[in-house]
Amino acid sequence: MAVTVKASLGKTKYYTEVTAGENQIITDEPIDKGGQNKGFNPMEILATSLASCTAATLRMYIERKEWDVENINVEVELENFPLTKRAVFKRDISFEGILDDEQLKRLHTIADACPVHKILTNDIEILTKFS
Repeated sequence: MAVTVKASLGKTKYYTEVTAGENQIITDEPIDKGGQNKGFNPMEILATSLASCTAATLRMYIERKEWDVENINVEVELENFPLTKRAVFKRDISFEGILDDEQLKRLHTIADACPVHKILTNDIEILTKFS
């Protein structure tokens, strides 16, 4: 399944309107980088993709199993190391509910099966054209 997003940036430094279908978000850069800090920066959006996909994947599984979990909390820290061409995602997942060790072990496997996690841990190819 392909997903298409469109980003449009005018003359206002780094203030970018991004649309996907009927939905829209604003991205920007922090003030110290010349932006206005009016939205997530692109690195935050990347980390958001992993966090939100993980939470949704876990919720689907938990509901299917009918486990008693009120909230799923996913925190993702993304650190980029351009000189070594390495990025590290640190993902911290916690639950508000009653889960035993076996359930937690299973949920770890499910978290790693979220579609964004799979994309980020597989080969990635970016094809660019100018039109």
